[in-house]
Amino acid sequence: MGKSQETFSKKEKEKKRLKKRQDKEQKKEDRKATSAKGQDLEEMFAYVDDNGNITNTPPDPSKKKKEISQEEIQIGVSRQAPIDPADLIRKGTISFFNASKGYGFIKDHVTQESIFIHQNALTVSVKENDKVSFEVEKGQKGLNAVNVKLIS
Repeated sequence: MGKSQETFSKKEKEKKRLKKRQDKEQKKEDRKATSAKGQDLEEMFAYVDDNGNITNTPPDPSKKKKEISQEEIQIGVSRQAPIDPADLIRKGTISFFNASKGYGFIKDHVTQESIFIHQNALTVSVKENDKVSFEVEKGQKGLNAVNVKLIS
C-alpha cells in the first residue's frame, strides 16, 4: 500500500486557509451587525459646538450666539518684528578644520550646535580651537557659517 499524498505541511496550509476563511466570515458578520445602514438620518448627523468640537447633540437655538467682527479674524501668519543685525552675528570655537579639504565645523557658544564652515566663507586662515565670530545661513544640508572672522 502506498503512502498518503497529504504531508504535514499540506495539512498545516489547509488549516491556515480554513482559519483565514472563518476569520473573514466572522469579520463580515461583525460588520453586518454594526453597520450604519439601518440608522435614521438624524442618528448619522454630527454637529460642531462653539469650541469646534464634534458632538452628536444639535446646538441649542435659544442660546445667544457669540458675535465676531471681521477685524478680529487673522488669516495667515502674523507679522514678525524685524531681526536686529546684531543678533545675526554669533560667536563660537572651531572644533574641527581640515585645511587640505577646505571645510570644518564651528561649535556655537550659545546653542552648542555644530555649524558647517567652508574655506570660501573665511576671511583669514583658521585652525582648531580658534575663537571666531560668524553669521549663519541655511544651506542644502543644514546651517552654514559665512563671514567668519577671528576674534581675540
